[in-house]
Amino acid sequence: MKILIVDDSQVIRNRIQRAVGHRKFQQILTAANGREAIEVFKRERPRVVTLDITMPEMDGIAATAEMVRTDPGALILIVSAISDKPTAIEALKRGAHGFLLKPFTDQQLTDALQMLIKGL
Repeated sequence: MKILIVDDSQVIRNRIQRAVGHRKFQQILTAANGREAIEVFKRERPRVVTLDITMPEMDGIAATAEMVRTDPGALILIVSAISDKPTAIEALKRGAHGFLLKPFTDQQLTDALQMLIKGL
């Protein structure tokens, strides 16, 4: 199974990558903005995506909608510092399957990802 980690912060991308390791994922892909994420997503077809909301070029809400149009079975976890309820609801309406607030612990990330893929 492939995972795509999308965040405009290299530090956050590295942190998520270290936290997930290669336990359940044969390949870990990364992208620095929504537009790049869509390109990688369409080319590589990852099953799981972690996605920030606030990014340059295309935000995570728009990227979520595009990914779901491309592959309705994609499992998307929003990982964001934006904590307002309307934003979280909008992300879920667009097709995200979960929402994790920054800052997060490795255990919180692992738990959120396990909940996402438990049915696979």
